[in-house]
Amino acid sequence: MSDELLRLTVLGSATPYPSVDNPCSGYLVSSGDTRIWVDAGSGTLGPLQRHVRLEELDAIWISHLHADHSADLLTAYYGALYADISLTAPIPLYGPPGIADRLAGFLTNTPARSPIESAFAVTESHDGHQVTIGSLRLTSRAVAHGIPAFAVRIETVGRSLVYSGDTAPCQSLTELAEGCDVLLCEAESAQAPAEGDQVHHTPEDAGNTARAARAGRLIVTHVGRFLTPQQAVARASARFDGPVDYASPGATFTIGQATTASVASTN
Repeated sequence: MSDELLRLTVLGSATPYPSVDNPCSGYLVSSGDTRIWVDAGSGTLGPLQRHVRLEELDAIWISHLHADHSADLLTAYYGALYADISLTAPIPLYGPPGIADRLAGFLTNTPARSPIESAFAVTESHDGHQVTIGSLRLTSRAVAHGIPAFAVRIETVGRSLVYSGDTAPCQSLTELAEGCDVLLCEAESAQAPAEGDQVHHTPEDAGNTARAARAGRLIVTHVGRFLTPQQAVARASARFDGPVDYASPGATFTIGQATTASVASTN
């Protein structure tokens, strides 16, 4: 593996639909020449192109098939096959079981199935799945979201990032995040449900997960409509003693011995 810096760029973090200035969940994770689009929520393909073209991606990784994490795969498909992009090979796509047929269900308009596999080389995720993509090692774990859903640990030499996807607090996420440099954790819920299964973290849950995993830093993301980012950070900080940030759209976090953040101009 390379000793290049590990960078997380926030393309969007809104839920369950984009706001005026914030697309849904999507991130660019890069190290050296390796670039992975992590979640492709509504609106994220636009800001992705500030950093990388589709044909320059090494892979796409999708946590689950809710639209606010995957809908821009539909427009990426059209871009990859029917526009100004020339793929030398289909883009490797890692996602939950059934992802190819789910895309085809949306994209097929004639008796012939749309050629999903011409745009994406699909590998279905499973609990414990591991793959090396360029200089990065990805490990996926199944998490608790009521549908097939995964968290991922992304590592290069001496640096690690864990992304929760969408999930209730669960042991598999805590185990995956053990000792990571940065935990990028959803904090969608203002409070846990009084009835029924929990499928998201509250900010307090995010802080608890970061503390239990002994993460170096917590970045809260996917903050719900009944919380402000400032409230989410403050509430998570009450449970976790380390640094806590918000996944502000456009922010880039450089992960290493001392994680730093910057926000690029969108002008």
